[in-house]
Amino acid sequence: MAARDAGTRRPGAVHRLGADPVKALLHRHRDLCERAVDPLEIAAGLEAHGITDRTANRFRHRDVFSLAEEMYARAPRGADTPAAPGTRGPSADSDHPAPPRAAWAVLSLLPGLLCAATVAGLRLTQGQLRLCTAVGGALAVLLALRAALRRGPLRSTDDHTGLWVCWLAAYAALGDGLLDAALGGGPDGLPTGAADGPWPVTVAPVPALTAACAPAIWCAHLFTTGARRKLATSRGLKEFAASVRPLLFGTFVLFLGALAALLTLTGAVLGEEPAYPEVLTLGALLLAARLLAAHGFVRAPALVLTAAAAAEATALACLFAGRLPHCGPLAIPVEALVTAWGPGSVPTAACGAGALVLLGHAARRLTRASAHARPEPGP
Repeated sequence: MAARDAGTRRPGAVHRLGADPVKALLHRHRDLCERAVDPLEIAAGLEAHGITDRTANRFRHRDVFSLAEEMYARAPRGADTPAAPGTRGPSADSDHPAPPRAAWAVLSLLPGLLCAATVAGLRLTQGQLRLCTAVGGALAVLLALRAALRRGPLRSTDDHTGLWVCWLAAYAALGDGLLDAALGGGPDGLPTGAADGPWPVTVAPVPALTAACAPAIWCAHLFTTGARRKLATSRGLKEFAASVRPLLFGTFVLFLGALAALLTLTGAVLGEEPAYPEVLTLGALLLAARLLAAHGFVRAPALVLTAAAAAEATALACLFAGRLPHCGPLAIPVEALVTAWGPGSVPTAACGAGALVLLGHAARRLTRASAHARPEPGP
């Protein structure tokens, strides 16, 4: 039959069109088409394989979404596979039940509450009891953070940056005091938890950052659901990217506003001056890293978080190394930076640079349809 049809066509048409191009593409991406629950998933998979709207034109389609609809309609399916929808829409939300929000909504509040309780305990205890309270509270907060980030929109199954996140958070509380004390020839003792001790401690950033876990998760949820709606209504990859990019930046603005409000509140309650630049840059860095990891991009966040932690550690190491004979020049750049802008300039520069890098990376990666192919991870 195919031979008779080919014989009736004009030679020029055969040369121009050749064999059915969509059929060849179906064969090449057979697994993707057979397991897809809607055309949007095929469109995202095609984009992940490098097929653009311009490529779709060679298959006689105006964009990747139109090509994906034909591939979905022509793909062979078993009896248990959903039929092709008559209209385009976010059918993935109906085929995959949304995860219960109550679980991760409650868990997102737990780190902030436990950290607030720990800070209150530190203010009411002394001596060995204070040390036990600090250790127990830190472990409880870490476990609560792990539980909160293992569910919901910021869930990542392949993330190994916990050590660097702990370092950056610890530096927010202890780093500035150690840096300031090192410039004066100290520190003369271990941190006591007081702002006027030999190793001053800044407490306000820690409860603000842990409490910001809740707005971070909700902002990520708004971004994920908003991007999925854009995916269902867009008619091209460029149109989708252009519509998601403002949504991504708006997510960061919303989160940073919530973090600034929390920092203002914790600073007022604890009687400390809010360190807005270093805490906001750290918050932006952590959100960008986790948002990328939650969508499957784990390499860049790991590298940038490692670099930011290494920059802070290097600054401290240079100050202490400058005390050695003939090593004084090592401390000059850090001393000049701290003298001009204060101790907070070191984490602000390290985290700010990392946040900008990851935000630029997210603007390229998270505005692709393939980053939103699957529904938001469940619990």
